[in-house]
Amino acid sequence: MTEQAVAEYRIEDLAHRSGATVRTIRAYQDRGLLPRPERRGRANVYGDTHLARLRQIADLLDRGYTLASIKELLEAWDAGRGLGGVLGLVAEVDGPWTDEEADRISRADLAARFGGSEDEAAIADAVALGILEQIPGHEDEFLVPSPQELAVAAELHASGVPLPAISAHLRELRGQIEHIATRFLEFTTEHVFARYLGPLPPTDAEAAEAASLVRRLRPLAQQSVDAELARAMKLFATRHLHRHLSEGPVTSHAEESHSVALPADTIRAVQSLVGAKSVAEFIAAATEREVRARALDTLTSNHHNSASVGQMPPTA
Repeated sequence: MTEQAVAEYRIEDLAHRSGATVRTIRAYQDRGLLPRPERRGRANVYGDTHLARLRQIADLLDRGYTLASIKELLEAWDAGRGLGGVLGLVAEVDGPWTDEEADRISRADLAARFGGSEDEAAIADAVALGILEQIPGHEDEFLVPSPQELAVAAELHASGVPLPAISAHLRELRGQIEHIATRFLEFTTEHVFARYLGPLPPTDAEAAEAASLVRRLRPLAQQSVDAELARAMKLFATRHLHRHLSEGPVTSHAEESHSVALPADTIRAVQSLVGAKSVAEFIAAATEREVRARALDTLTSNHHNSASVGQMPPTA
């Protein structure tokens, strides 16, 4: 049985195989991320260990880790603590949080779904929001990360909602949803995951346990939001309908209320007369009385003026 030959690389060969540049490899060595090569005469020799480490670093960078955090993970690994569980946890968190699958749509199909004509401003807005993603090399085709979200927008537009209003509504909704997501993460971190967040990376067993918890808790946020949204929609939609049915015809502009700023001294004087709870009612009554008094004065003045004109002697 022959021994398998051990792979050896010059730095240029290592760069070619790993996809990193020679400059990057040397920078990783200087930062302690990559073991020093074996020195043979005037040449540096690298092996499969270096290649595996470079691929590991690239994978962690793709997952959003910084070089500083990668160094801590690799040092823990070199000290005998496995990375398998940690990477499994990272994969669980980085994995899809929905069963929905992305789709593609052409410009022609997109225009057909939104009124039959292309709206470049609306398309640019959708790309900025991430509803559509431009596919490199395919100018007339887009990736749709959430076909369901696009379908909602199409249905709202078909119901008469302008595209700019839909985009504005989504931006507002997204901000509120991101706040809910942040609060849910803070809540679960405090009560569930805090024990895994020590100064050192978790062990394989701890990371595997944390990954299992992520799988179990991941759907709970959406389930909670779905249940509470359904409850709130039923509550407020019912109130809204009852209010409109009971109000009858829409009031005219003359019947609409308007806010008017009053001096603070005036408000305090009214409060001393009638109490804080009756300020608005008192001011409204006083204003109505003043308006009626002026109307009476105007009618009286008009009557006197008419009488005076009627009593004037004819001109010669």
